[in-house]
Amino acid sequence: MLKSLPKGTHTFEYHLDKQFFVNMENTDVRDADVNVVLTLVYNGTFYDLTFDVTGTVTLLCDRCLDNLDVPIETQYHVVVKFGESYDDSSDEMLVIPESDNYLNVAYLIYDTVMLAIPIKHVHPLGKCNRAMSALLKKHRSQGVDDELENQLIDEMDDMDTDQSEPATDPRWDALKKLQDDSENN
Repeated sequence: MLKSLPKGTHTFEYHLDKQFFVNMENTDVRDADVNVVLTLVYNGTFYDLTFDVTGTVTLLCDRCLDNLDVPIETQYHVVVKFGESYDDSSDEMLVIPESDNYLNVAYLIYDTVMLAIPIKHVHPLGKCNRAMSALLKKHRSQGVDDELENQLIDEMDDMDTDQSEPATDPRWDALKKLQDDSENN
């Protein structure tokens, strides 16, 4: 495909769904609705590829195990040129052997999407499954590292039950009080 392209700008569009991630043997992505626009500029010497990726992927929340829709909006740019052997040691340049006539961009797209997903997959505070949060709190052993998570779970429960007034952090309240006191003096 690459060697047959004339000089100039070429645009390719792809739609990624659940099957794309199944084919890539990824079990973390439960569903996907991602659009990819690949703009390829060939100047006769090298190929300048820009991937614009937008959409959502559905993962499991690390905390409550409910589905979590994660928005994806990213761009990846790479230059591809022919050389003696395959070399992907640089993030900005990909060298493929002269004997290759095509470039499978599926792996480049897959890596771009996966790198746009946050490491931690959790709902915003107050949005997790309340029943699962209660079970987690009930069965959680009390330890030094677990205290913060239990505090967050308590805050989630408070936010779920009291939607009219947002929960505030007492440390920030104390700082605001100091600021107000200094402004009044």
